[in-house]
Amino acid sequence: MSSSKLSIAISEDWVVVILGLAIIFLALCGIVVPKPTFSWNTTDVLVGQVLSADNILAVVMQFLLVFVAALLGGLLLKTPLKRLFVVFPFIFVLTIFALIGAGNSTVREYNLEAVIFSLGIGLLIGNFFKLPMWFKEALSTELYVKIGLVLLGTTVIFGDILKAGALGLIQALVVVLSVWYFAFWLCRKLKIDEEMSMMLSSAVSICGVSAAIATSSAIKGDSKKLSYVVSLVLITAVPMLIFMPYIAEWIDLSQEVTGAWLGGSIDTTGAVVASGSLVGERALEISTIVKFSQNVLLGIAAFAISIYWTYSRSKSAEHAEKPTLKIIWERFPKFVIGFVFASLLFSFVISPEQVGNVKAELKSIQGLWFALAFTSIGLETNFKELFVHNNKKPLYAFLIAQGFNIIVTLVIALLLFG
Repeated sequence: MSSSKLSIAISEDWVVVILGLAIIFLALCGIVVPKPTFSWNTTDVLVGQVLSADNILAVVMQFLLVFVAALLGGLLLKTPLKRLFVVFPFIFVLTIFALIGAGNSTVREYNLEAVIFSLGIGLLIGNFFKLPMWFKEALSTELYVKIGLVLLGTTVIFGDILKAGALGLIQALVVVLSVWYFAFWLCRKLKIDEEMSMMLSSAVSICGVSAAIATSSAIKGDSKKLSYVVSLVLITAVPMLIFMPYIAEWIDLSQEVTGAWLGGSIDTTGAVVASGSLVGERALEISTIVKFSQNVLLGIAAFAISIYWTYSRSKSAEHAEKPTLKIIWERFPKFVIGFVFASLLFSFVISPEQVGNVKAELKSIQGLWFALAFTSIGLETNFKELFVHNNKKPLYAFLIAQGFNIIVTLVIALLLFG
């Protein structure tokens, strides 16, 4: 029984690599799906760009791309395709509503990311309407997340690490390592399970939502725990982006130090940009450099976490086999290979001009896969499970770790940029 489950898991990971790289190579060969816009002002009442013929055509083309990929995934995994013809378009429509909601100008001011809208809409539908079991069984959350992670590799360009500067990279390394280990130690002290501990530690120390998603996929984590961690990241980012610039002004920090502080401690890139913009151009520049340096570490972190998790599971499992290289390879999540390959391809093989031609469109598709995954997570999650009594400890751990992150990052920013 265990061997059949193992083979399914491995085949799914390889299917993810195939589909993710296929989308990338199609774009590089000139078959680029245009990036639709979901930005609109409250006064527009959705007229204008969002409902223009060209934009609707771009949305339809994106649908065809992801739908064909989902069908191919189902075909390769030998899952019933008939259900997908009903379930996937439904999920896509819900996700488009979420993207439109997140694209509102007032919402963008608070940097609420699309995944929180996807999760919210999914939770509302899933909890207020009784969905049939066959519908929930057709939700391929893991597939969508992992394809998005392979595409995420195209945004990690090694040449940009050098542009980020030595100080930004040094700060990123020190902050990520110190905050990750503190958060993980704290979670273990609070007797939080290892899955949640890994996801929470990565989210608070590296780059928020993307780090939580990558870690969850690397350890085959529970999607409900992932939803909870992502919710914590997005909720705490809002007060931080608003109040930290005022605190920096109050204690008379320079723009350089403020930027390094914001970039190193606020978990989402969008919130970092918004917060840095409130301070000034120099603060925005430094905050973006530091945050980008942390984002670059995501691939290394996902690889290290994958190795650690497969090794520790092999050692701790009851009647476990000796954790040989073969066992570790069998349990190693193959999406990491796709992520690293895409990163190396875009860093050293593809010309900067060609990267520029497809970067925005691939980033849009990557975000769409993540949004589809969180809509699916919402549809299959009981809302009450996100806020049960047992979830108070992760909340305390996250807030304490975030406080530690803020203090440590400020000290390092003063030392390096003061």
